[in-house]
Amino acid sequence: MQDSLRRFKAGIFQALAHPSRIAIVELLRDEGEVPVGRIYERLGLEQANVSQHLAVLRSKEIVTGRKDGNQVFYSLRDRIIGKVLDLLRQYFQAHLQEALELLKDMRKDEHLSG
Repeated sequence: MQDSLRRFKAGIFQALAHPSRIAIVELLRDEGEVPVGRIYERLGLEQANVSQHLAVLRSKEIVTGRKDGNQVFYSLRDRIIGKVLDLLRQYFQAHLQEALELLKDMRKDEHLSG
């Protein structure tokens, strides 16, 4: 059971392992249901490229699509995935702050010894 859960988690991270797919998820997190045309316009990506990324996200059930006439609207299957990205941002910021403090200390040491 635990191995299956780990494979599931790895699959989600693999699906998110591209900056454009993360940008799509963040857009859907922030704006809710979005027509596919707005996704590639807002992100400055080619339509075919967005379609490929959406296919990866759909295959892992991260996003869902809804057809309305000739438009397809996408949304996050579950808002929790947006919270996961928020936590990763917090993790990045926390460790970035540590790195900046270390760099500041190193520069201060160089200045004192030089």
